[in-house]
Amino acid sequence: GGPRQPCPPQAPLPPAEDEPSWGPHRLALLVPFRERFEELLAFVPYMHRFLSEKRIRHHIFILNQVDHFRFNRASLINVGFLESGNDTDYIAMHDVDLLPLNEQLDYGFPEAGPFHVASPELHPLYHYKTYVGGILLLTKQHYELCNGMSNRFWGWGREDDEFYRRIKGAGLQVRRPSGITTGYETFQHLHDPAWRKRDQKRIAAQKQEQFKVDREGGLNNVRYRIESRTALSVAGAPCTVLNILLDCDTNETPWCTFG
Repeated sequence: GGPRQPCPPQAPLPPAEDEPSWGPHRLALLVPFRERFEELLAFVPYMHRFLSEKRIRHHIFILNQVDHFRFNRASLINVGFLESGNDTDYIAMHDVDLLPLNEQLDYGFPEAGPFHVASPELHPLYHYKTYVGGILLLTKQHYELCNGMSNRFWGWGREDDEFYRRIKGAGLQVRRPSGITTGYETFQHLHDPAWRKRDQKRIAAQKQEQFKVDREGGLNNVRYRIESRTALSVAGAPCTVLNILLDCDTNETPWCTFG
């Protein structure tokens, strides 16, 4: 059989961001994406309503990789950061298959440092103490301080582990939710591994490379082109889809191709 279908999302709240109760900050929700449309159709209206109910100004960016290289989550987040505009002052690095179920989760401006919403004691799959994947909030200033994420991670996994080392190297402290009592039921995980397998292939030097810290690359050398930028409404919820063509230097990272 195919993947389980998510429940139809509720109608999104009408925009009311001009009210003073919404606060001064605006979130860029950066969602790395490729060919997972059933998850996207559930994600956009759900997150728009979730954030609107919390009175958080936000803009959802779907970072759609349309080139023929292997998936590169970190580079897509770098591109989303650079393309998100000056009207947002903090970002959420957000997986498309992870929905917050507990309304007490904080998506507010992380002034004190990176805030890991999907902390190890709450995430349904990953529980090691240095994990910072899934959902991570940073101010734009702090993301620049880290020089973004490494562009050397093609295929699935390890890019967030390298980013943890960047956070520590920048002198920042990761904070996590407190007082959340829902445990591993805090999030809904939409991904069905039997239906859509992850690209976990490790070839040649990639096996050793995945454990190194990239001290040179990041925001400063991500190579890409925006093929198109489209404003969409999904069940009444607004988002912007960026069709992104990443570029790869096969001399530097030959594992970026499927060959």
